[in-house]
Amino acid sequence: MKRSSVIRRAVLAATAVVLAAGCTAQAGDTGKGTVSPAPTTAAPAPTASGTGDDKPSSPATPSTGTPSTSATSGPPKAKVLMDDGDETAQVRELQARLRQIGYFDRAPTGFYGTMTASAVKGFQKKRELPQTGTVDETTWQKLVTMTHEPTADELRPATTNKLDAPDPRCLTGRVMCISKESRTLAWMIDGKVVSSMDVRFGSENTPTREGEFKVEWKAREWTSTIYHTPMPYAMFFSRGQAVHYSADFAARGYAGASHGCVNVRDKGKLAALFDQVKVGDKVVVHW
Repeated sequence: MKRSSVIRRAVLAATAVVLAAGCTAQAGDTGKGTVSPAPTTAAPAPTASGTGDDKPSSPATPSTGTPSTSATSGPPKAKVLMDDGDETAQVRELQARLRQIGYFDRAPTGFYGTMTASAVKGFQKKRELPQTGTVDETTWQKLVTMTHEPTADELRPATTNKLDAPDPRCLTGRVMCISKESRTLAWMIDGKVVSSMDVRFGSENTPTREGEFKVEWKAREWTSTIYHTPMPYAMFFSRGQAVHYSADFAARGYAGASHGCVNVRDKGKLAALFDQVKVGDKVVVHW
């Protein structure tokens, strides 16, 4: 019996050694061992090369939870040079250049608003550029290559209001065609516009009369006998009402009004017109 017990203990010890060797091979297999791993019911450890929902749990390959830049970001956005709400000298140049090729139909203001954005979109559409309504480097360089550097007159034209269609009475002869609708004076000869300028009119209490008149007399220097204000380059056409230069209009714009006369704020243009207009030339004031 004793010998049998000794033999049994020796066999058990040998078995334990074999089992221990099997666990070591599974945990740190080098590919050189010949001992097969013992079966196990535990799930195999996930590896970094797994697919689907498999994710490595080893601390050697930590997950930051942050997506890579290449996976989420597209091409870099173009830098915007001019956008809605900007008011700069470059915006004024933009408007002048757009006006040269027919996309901006009024005088430059230097303010980037909805009209400027619409003009930019039209330009971008024609050139097959992204229609953003804002000006980036690509849009700007394309516009620059198609236009010339704006002159001083193009950047700050004296007439900021757009002329409307002339009254039919303005289409024949020599006429100062004055529109209350567009607030402009167009000097026309036989239906063609020779020059134009901004004007303002009288207030509700002292309105500028409408109709067809003739220049009755002219005075290069004149002072109102009623209001005692200077009226340079005055051309009278209706019982004391005249076309003349107004320093107040030049300074305050449409914040003020005349006492019935047609005010002009561009002294240089009016001086040239004064030299061309003759007594007896037609004056038409219309809506």
